[in-house]
Amino acid sequence: MDTLSEIMAAKRHALRNQIRPVRDQELQRLGQMQSQGGSFLNALARADRLSVIAEIKRKSPSAGEISDAALDAVEQARKYLNAEADCLSILTDTDYFGGQLQDLWDVVEFLECHGRKTPCLRKDFMVHPIQVVEAAEAGARAILIIVRALEDDEIKALRDAAEAAGLDTLYEIHEERELEKALRFGPKIIGVNNRDLKRFKTDLAVSEQLIPQIPEGIVRISESGIFEPEDAARARACGADAILVGEALMRAEDPEALVEAFHNCQGIETA
Repeated sequence: MDTLSEIMAAKRHALRNQIRPVRDQELQRLGQMQSQGGSFLNALARADRLSVIAEIKRKSPSAGEISDAALDAVEQARKYLNAEADCLSILTDTDYFGGQLQDLWDVVEFLECHGRKTPCLRKDFMVHPIQVVEAAEAGARAILIIVRALEDDEIKALRDAAEAAGLDTLYEIHEERELEKALRFGPKIIGVNNRDLKRFKTDLAVSEQLIPQIPEGIVRISESGIFEPEDAARARACGADAILVGEALMRAEDPEALVEAFHNCQGIETA
């Protein structure tokens, strides 16, 4: 079993006692109660610079321990806000990434208390609309759908639940056939993961291959493997509107300077 399949199987097992029918009325009420944050989509759709989604991530199967397990998610969010990150990504998977749903609750509460409108993505392995309910309750403005990991009916159920709750959806792909699959669901945001979640090998050439194939009008994100401004410039050059960065920012002594460098990068041609 590859790593992604292992993670998805573990997630389905962990959710087995939480699964219940989720009605549109419940999701719509949650959407009406949203008080924090603007649109995740609109925060990324900028023509003047490369947008940055700054991720809170304590560990990963590929990198191992990235930060202290006791890392305060709110303190990390504070650093990202000082750095003027456009959006935040909060990893809520516990077993493989060291996160928890409470991190999302805490970060959103912090944003509300300080009058900040920075939208948050719930980054997790979504398999059932009950997770969309959790995301909306915690104040997320977007959810992640990993196209490779789900059947069409599961993607549709998650998409419909997110729409009912007023959340944006980030469709994550790694191969051309996954792009074709994602396009069947009318995506507004597509992220190209440069990391193969089966083997956890990372290559920025994946974005350079796939992002130019994403139709105009869709926000295009390059994810994983971005550590230096030169990496961001490669993503910008192939048409990325935004980058999602976790490990580099978590390890950075000066996240503010690194985000500024990402924002200011210009696209460069590669051989």
